[in-house]
Amino acid sequence: MTDVFIAGIGMTSLGKFVDKSVKQLTHEAVSLALVDADAQQSDIQAAWFSNTRQGLLEGQNGIRGQCALRPMGFQGIPITNVENACASGSTALLQAVAHIRAQMCDIALVVGAEKMFFPEKRDAMFRAFLGGTDIHRLEEFQAMVSKLAVDEIPAQFRDIDTGQRSFFMDSYAAQARLHMQRFGTTQRQLAMAAAKNHWHSTMNPAAQYQDDYTVEEVLNGRLISWPFTLPMCAPISDGGAAAVVCSARGLTKLNAKRAIKIRGISLASGSNRAPNEFERHIGRVAATAAYEQASIDPSDISVVEVHDATAYSEIQQIENLLLCPLGEGGLFTEMGHTKLGGKVPVNPSGGLVSKGHPVGATGIMQLHELITQLRGEAGQRQVPNCKIAVAENGGGFYETEEAATVVTVLERAN
Repeated sequence: MTDVFIAGIGMTSLGKFVDKSVKQLTHEAVSLALVDADAQQSDIQAAWFSNTRQGLLEGQNGIRGQCALRPMGFQGIPITNVENACASGSTALLQAVAHIRAQMCDIALVVGAEKMFFPEKRDAMFRAFLGGTDIHRLEEFQAMVSKLAVDEIPAQFRDIDTGQRSFFMDSYAAQARLHMQRFGTTQRQLAMAAAKNHWHSTMNPAAQYQDDYTVEEVLNGRLISWPFTLPMCAPISDGGAAAVVCSARGLTKLNAKRAIKIRGISLASGSNRAPNEFERHIGRVAATAAYEQASIDPSDISVVEVHDATAYSEIQQIENLLLCPLGEGGLFTEMGHTKLGGKVPVNPSGGLVSKGHPVGATGIMQLHELITQLRGEAGQRQVPNCKIAVAENGGGFYETEEAATVVTVLERAN
């Protein structure tokens, strides 16, 4: 297949920005990406824009990309809007890659921008998460989730009202309990994953939170949905990210000297399976396809960013990415293999639980970290000898797994 490269990438810092709009976040991210690629706005031949919240929270139900990019001067080119829940950004990248491989353009722009924090619309902020599952089967899914592995919940934590939270926290908590039930994974191992990522984030100036936590502090955090405490869960975030994507011919035109090759990229959707049938999990399906396309073995991987919407998600996804055997993600984490300095560092950015999770931008932000690592520009959090990097970006929830997952394999181009 035609080689495709990321010539430039940029991202905003993450946080809760009351005074910043989607347009402002887009402008900042795109400007950074263009500078990083040594590209001009006129070089861009097509653009993809990902966002999930503007429809409900601001009433911008359509043409979000056109509205965000037109004020910057992007006119005439095709602009495509992409919504695939939390996997929107990486799905937009996949579509741009396909466009370039089909020789429909040589230089494209992929943008993700999300404004999730509206303090005056708190109920709507949480209601927006429900759009990431089948709203016509919501009560059925909630009932299903509430019954999964309830015996794993200690008696003192049952029937506790932990306050307003995303439906996704309950869904992931149910999956975590099933994993505990089948493989013996412990709450402490989940806390180790979270504490590791919070430590990583202290070395990332763009992270939403940069506070170090001990394992005990994570375990003693406010209960959200057992076995999760607050430091184990991704926050509500605002932010933007953008990438300039191109063919080899486009790369020559840009004269970009720090490009990173997209060696493989795969999108999968979920399938009907038993809730504890982790062998057929969507993340494993997407990873297997991406590895085959990239012609790599898991042992080739230097660094990974996974979609840790919760600390359990990381443990599940390192198994899906075949970094360790099925059921041993907790032990692999406990042994320190996923920490900076370990066998395969995971989420050196701080991950979603600490860096932040601006849904439509998250997939591109994961790539920002990996590209920074592959270029050797990550400073204190640099993973030595980075050659192959992998991102896993999941989105939505259908029954007992994500509705969509993208796995991307990146390689240092020179």
